[in-house]
Amino acid sequence: MREARLKTRILVQAAVRLCTQQAIPIAIARRGDEEAGAILIKLNRRDGGFTVLAQTRSPSGELGWFRGTGDAPVDEAAADTYIARQVARDPDLWVVEIEDPEGRPIFAGKVIS
Repeated sequence: MREARLKTRILVQAAVRLCTQQAIPIAIARRGDEEAGAILIKLNRRDGGFTVLAQTRSPSGELGWFRGTGDAPVDEAAADTYIARQVARDPDLWVVEIEDPEGRPIFAGKVIS
């Protein structure tokens, strides 16, 4: 039996509301498939550089994130290059940009190292 999952559009809308409530700048840079598109988060830590988090699932099926651009923050050009490569492979991807120097978790799930 498959587990019921929220549509991607609803997850992104919830993140936008949460960020708005917490005064965290957020923008939907690219809309993907509304029902089942995966999400990339372009996290701008301002002076701390950029990290792109890619949505994944653990072997047990739990939602998680991995640092697509590596453990260390990168400059914006490197983040954008990574995103462009991923979108070329999967045109259903959503890209959400969040500007937060604290890097607070907005979407559910752990960051997997």
